[in-house]
Amino acid sequence: MALPSSLGEFEQIVLLAILRLGEDAYGVGIRREIAACTQREVSPGALYTTLDRLEKKGIVSALDGAPTPERGGRAKRFYKVSKTGHTLLTEAQRSFQRLMTGLNLLEETHG
Repeated sequence: MALPSSLGEFEQIVLLAILRLGEDAYGVGIRREIAACTQREVSPGALYTTLDRLEKKGIVSALDGAPTPERGGRAKRFYKVSKTGHTLLTEAQRSFQRLMTGLNLLEETHG
């Protein structure tokens, strides 16, 4: 499979949330992490559509956990960033950092 050429902003946010959560990266937890870190509320539909797309591209892998009574017998689906996903995310962040070099956005005021 050919390596995707780039990651969108939301895809990067999702991958970063998965990395932050480690082995606890499942849908609800990912949404909470994104909201906590970005003050951005994400709909379940937007998240799961993105996770499905990332899984089809080989950027994340998913594994179903054990069913639990608290979830009505349904299993949580846990996500992990693949080696390909990590490579793409690293390059995207490097590109972003190169664009930021020399800029001091947090201290500048724009009129």
